[in-house]
Amino acid sequence: MARLNLLEETRFEKLPVTVYPDTDTASKKVARRITDLIQKKSKNGQHAVLGLATGVTPIGVYKELVRIHKEENVSFKNVITFNLDEYFPMKPTSSQSYVSFMKENLFDHIDIDMANVHIPDGTLHIEKIPAFCLDYEKKITDLGGLDLQILGIGRTGHIGFNEPGSAPNSGTRLVTLDDLTRRDASRDFGGKQNVPTKAITMGIGTIFKAREIILMAWNTKKASIIKKAVEGEISSDVPATYLQLSENVEFVLDQDAASDLTRFNTPWLVKDCVWDGALIKKAVIWLANHLDKPILKLTEEDYNNNGMAQLATEKGPVYNINIDIFNKIQHTITGWPGGKPNADDIQRPERAEPEKKRVIIFSPHPDDDVISMGGTFIRLVDQGHDVHVAYQTSGNTAVWDDDALRFVEFARDFSKAISMDTQKLDDLYVSMRAFLETKQPNQADTHEIQTLKGLIRKGEAISGARFAGLPDDHIHFMALPFYDRGKTERKPEYEDDIKITMELLQKIQPHQIFAAGDFADPHGTHKVCFDIIVQALNRLKNEEWIKDCWLWMYRGAWHEFETHEIQMAVPLSPQEVERKRFAIFKHQSQKDRPVFPGDDAREFWVRAEDRTRETAKSYDRLGLAEYEAMEAFVRWNF
Repeated sequence: MARLNLLEETRFEKLPVTVYPDTDTASKKVARRITDLIQKKSKNGQHAVLGLATGVTPIGVYKELVRIHKEENVSFKNVITFNLDEYFPMKPTSSQSYVSFMKENLFDHIDIDMANVHIPDGTLHIEKIPAFCLDYEKKITDLGGLDLQILGIGRTGHIGFNEPGSAPNSGTRLVTLDDLTRRDASRDFGGKQNVPTKAITMGIGTIFKAREIILMAWNTKKASIIKKAVEGEISSDVPATYLQLSENVEFVLDQDAASDLTRFNTPWLVKDCVWDGALIKKAVIWLANHLDKPILKLTEEDYNNNGMAQLATEKGPVYNINIDIFNKIQHTITGWPGGKPNADDIQRPERAEPEKKRVIIFSPHPDDDVISMGGTFIRLVDQGHDVHVAYQTSGNTAVWDDDALRFVEFARDFSKAISMDTQKLDDLYVSMRAFLETKQPNQADTHEIQTLKGLIRKGEAISGARFAGLPDDHIHFMALPFYDRGKTERKPEYEDDIKITMELLQKIQPHQIFAAGDFADPHGTHKVCFDIIVQALNRLKNEEWIKDCWLWMYRGAWHEFETHEIQMAVPLSPQEVERKRFAIFKHQSQKDRPVFPGDDAREFWVRAEDRTRETAKSYDRLGLAEYEAMEAFVRWNF
């Protein structure tokens, strides 16, 4: 019976999928399987032939393999490896090369014979690449093929660098990289313009010959493409779907990467559910959107015909379910994000008391506050709360070099205009220009340039916060050290960042904290900043003030909360949308074309307005009041 239930639950999935609770657990499981293979082959006097991948996904696996080698004395002398791909052109000594990646994360820490390591050569003359690729294939074939191939998956659905359009029988070859793939790599190269347009990759046909294939994926960024690869039709548009044809493949996912799969996202379509309040809310909103009907117009027939008959039977009548969920959503809407004074707050998202709250808005970058919750920020100030804003990082990475030069030129000209000595400025300007003219992709700026770019962002943030109504002594620049350390250290520590955050929290003792829960940030800064706040709060949990402190997460810079997740929705009038826009405009260095725009080419103020309007429309479509825009929040329990 259990096997039948599993088959029903996974009936949308066209290949084997194993889901682990977190990335660390999944990585250790994969590393153990690799270790078992190596030891089995060694016992039989054979080589273990491994196909290896690069990128963020396998780092945890390699870390665990290094631990196993050092602590369990497992040898890699019988291992032969073939890497999936390499950028072209690419020098092996470059920090962005996959040679450097593999040495840093694995080869330099184990006893593998480097003569047994094979990585595509990014230094070849282009005319020699076809012969190299044929030889690469021959080496694999002569060894009897790959025993195990590990894969990640790109957001285009590529495996290796087999981009959309790749043939299922393709071999090792030179390919052109998809624009999205290059955007995803832009951080490592200091901008998309520096990312190579081509790569040498093992083909899908080569991968298919492996006796065992494990594709790994972590976090919600991969959830959408994982659903297509696992549940979608086989198509060259998503090359990973070709793996559905293999009898030797397994997808290994963490819960976040699996979150869009039918059995997790809409489980009522495949199994009986335990209907708690959160799942009922999600299901009813899904049904209303699926049928394009307001919640209060959903019928019992709608429930029965769309996999929700069990809900109707156990919790019905459906009329009552509809009213309950409608009311729950209605109660998330408030024009008083700090709580409404002298009001019954039982059905409101925030407490009425204390009437005037101390508030900290944490902003990872110097503009996240106004981009993501500028309307709520202004309203909190207007309603008389004691609002502070804390900019966690300098944001100096995201300033164009020519903008930095322009500010120094202004400083020189202004100093000369008021007859000040400009010798030091002149010398600095000359050295800056000399450095920037020879600056390499992703090369860290000099200390002076980093300082200058940070001051540009600081001035803009002050202007934006003042526009929102804050006095200068309520504007805090934390300059968390991890941000600059991360430019030179692969694995920075966060202890000093946590202590700085604890000091600010102790000083203000807030009733409300707003923090960026927008973990789709392609740089990872938002997630790091949020984790620092949570760790600081956990260390302060015995403080008396923290017992009355609530933490609200905001999004908006990169994506928005799903409607069923929202616990507080702050409606904005057309006038408030305009005020928010002007606050965003204060960040001039981020207008027109930010240095790291991510996938969204729109200016930040445009995407912010579009997303808040879409949130308002999502409420309207469910049958609730129509607003110009809405900023959404979810409470984090610590």
